[in-house]
Parts: sequence; C-alpha cells; structure tokens
Amino acid sequence: MTSFDASPHLFDASPQPNLWRALLALAVVFVMLATTGWTALRTPRETAPLAASVGAWEHGRIDGRRLPDAQDAPARLARFFASLTEGQRASLARRYPLAVGNMNGAPVELRYRANRIALGQAREAELTRMRDSRLGPAGRREARHRAHRMESLLEPGRHVLAFDPEGSGRVAEVFGDLGRAERVSVVVPGVDTDLLTYQRTGHKYAAPAGMAEALYAAEREASPSTRTAVIAWADYTAPGGLGVESATVMRADAGAVRLDALVRALPGDAPVSLFCHSYGSVVCGRAARTLPGRVSDIAVAGSPGMRAASAARLRTPARVWAMRDADDWIQDVPYLEVGGFGHGADPVSAAFGARVLSARGAEGHSGYFVPGTQSLANLAGIGVGAYRSVVCAAEDDACRTGLSATTAAGRA
Repeated sequence: MTSFDASPHLFDASPQPNLWRALLALAVVFVMLATTGWTALRTPRETAPLAASVGAWEHGRIDGRRLPDAQDAPARLARFFASLTEGQRASLARRYPLAVGNMNGAPVELRYRANRIALGQAREAELTRMRDSRLGPAGRREARHRAHRMESLLEPGRHVLAFDPEGSGRVAEVFGDLGRAERVSVVVPGVDTDLLTYQRTGHKYAAPAGMAEALYAAEREASPSTRTAVIAWADYTAPGGLGVESATVMRADAGAVRLDALVRALPGDAPVSLFCHSYGSVVCGRAARTLPGRVSDIAVAGSPGMRAASAARLRTPARVWAMRDADDWIQDVPYLEVGGFGHGADPVSAAFGARVLSARGAEGHSGYFVPGTQSLANLAGIGVGAYRSVVCAAEDDACRTGLSATTAAGRA
C-alpha cells in the first residue's frame, strides 16, 4: 500500500533512456488532456464537501461576530477559538464539521468532535449511494467499502485529526494524548495511500494506521515515563501506484506544504519526529527546509530518494536518519534524477551523510513497522529521544556520533 510497485526497473540506470521515458510520459499527458482533460474542465461539478463547508464558514457568524478566514495563521485561529465559550465552539463544530475538523489552529479535541460529525455524515452519504440504481456493481461496492471505513473510524476511542471524503479521501489519526505529549511522532506513508487503504486487516503494519499504532506501542515500551503521541498522517494526495506521479515530485510538493502546515499547528512545543516511508520520504525531503525548528528528527525507511544530493542539502537542523532492509526491492531502483524523473541520491549511501540505522527483521519494503523488528525498535528510540539505544547499520556506531547524554535522554 505504501510502496512503489515491486518492479526493479522503474528507471533505467543510464540517463538517455530516462530522457526518452520522460518525453514519452509528457506525450501521454498531452494526449490525455486532448482527449479528456478539456472536457472535464468544462463540465460543471458539484462543490466538494470540504470546500462547501469552508465556503459556508466564510459567510458565517457566531452570536453576531464574523468568523475569521479559515486559512488564517493557526495562532490567530487558536486565539479566536479561545475567545469562545464551550457552547459556541460546539455549535461551530456542528454547523461546519469539515471546516472545523480540518482547521489548523482549532483545538485538537474540537477537531476530533467535528470529524466524528463529518464522518457520520459522509457515511450516510455512502449508504445512500449504495442504493443508487444509477451506480453499477463496482460503484456500489466502492460505496460499501467507503461506508465501512468511515464506520471503523467512528469506533469509540479513535481520534481523527483530519478527514476529507473528496475523491479517494484523506485522513489523519492520533494515537495518544496530543495535547499533553512530551514527544510527537508523525508517520508519513507512500503511494497508494487513501481512505480505503488507510488501514488493513491483512498486512496490518503496511498501512498507515497499523504503522502508527505499532510505533506508539513501541515508544511506550521504550520509555514508559515519556508521554508520547503518534499521528498517522494520510492527509495528502499520494500517487496511485506505479506511474508518472510516483516517479515525479508533484504530489510530494503538494504534500510537503500540507505537512509543514500540520507541524506548525500542533499544540505545545514538544519535539516532533517525522517517520517517512517510501514515497513519503520524498514528501519529507521536500518539506525539510521549511519545517519549524521543533522538528528534531527526520527518519526515512525504504526511500527512493529525498530529492537532495545529501543530507546537508536538505537544509534542515533536524537529525536525518535512514534505513533499508537488505531484501527491500527499492534498492534496485536507480538513485538519480533526470528530466524531473527519479528522486536523487540514495539516503543510506555513505555519500548522502544520513545516520544509517539497522533494519534487521523488516523483511522487504513494507515491514519496517512490524512489531519485534529492529527497524521498529530504532524508530521508537528516535521517537522518544533515546538516541543512545538505537542500533546502527554498521559496527562503528557512526549514526550515534555527536549525540550527547542530554540529547539521548530526549531533553535537547
């Protein structure tokens, strides 16, 4: 789910074939636009639910007061919500659930409440679609699956920080108490991530929800006294499978903007660690230079590259970590960028300069968050700031160089 297709030949090792592939891809895009794109642009579409909710908010009032711009800075929005009574905040969540549920700056608990309302409304819409005679069997199956996913997210104890039902859907969920956390971890998944693939029964730990759940449990085991929270962040539009989008940076650039906004809106001032899998590491690489200083660590697993020639070129003060299992097929994808295709240098190479961690036990491209693996234990150690506990890929422990005892305790 969170990986590229297991093809070892996504890119050719030589620049010339890659140039031809890029030209061919551009030709395909122009053909698609010529045959379908312009028609789609001319066809009136129903306003997306989130956009409709935000539009209603922009024209709304609360007890005679105009509501602030939904895109205002999180700090200003936080001050606005702080000025309201509990009843006024609850009223806004009921009236504009999608707007409030996705609003950076709104109180976390209010976002959870608003998203429960939004999920319930979206579930009812999917149940209605299931009975729509105009839908074919495939459409009704998709509606049933979407309704089932929303029903699962509505289960007691789940804390949905962001939700958008439009298209393939986006979601972010919190494990732990985000408001009281002393350390915050964000799991950034890769391709084929959407509402339907957000969690799985089989291959549970290859899906964002399973990854975050496993990391949260491992962090609590690694440091029971540390209050942690983990966010499963499937709140960007990821590429769908192997194709032009997964080989380029367009989706990563858009995701980087959203990731930066998420981190800047997190409550408190606890250190934040990013755990970026597969194409998610491209997102993290693109976001690195703009992220706020509270981001202490960026760890990538099974990375196709971070769109940088070296860790230093990421221009981030955060520690940069990398791991890759010996059986991960991603190692066979040439690490280069030609004509906008490919994602650059190998993050586990010595030349890149990241702190390279052991991934023992991960077994392939999607096993880094499986309980009992060295890879998960290492990620958890970073998440709680126990840097001295991590196991390096090489025997010289170079990945722990320069980490003081104070830093290792998670206080710096």
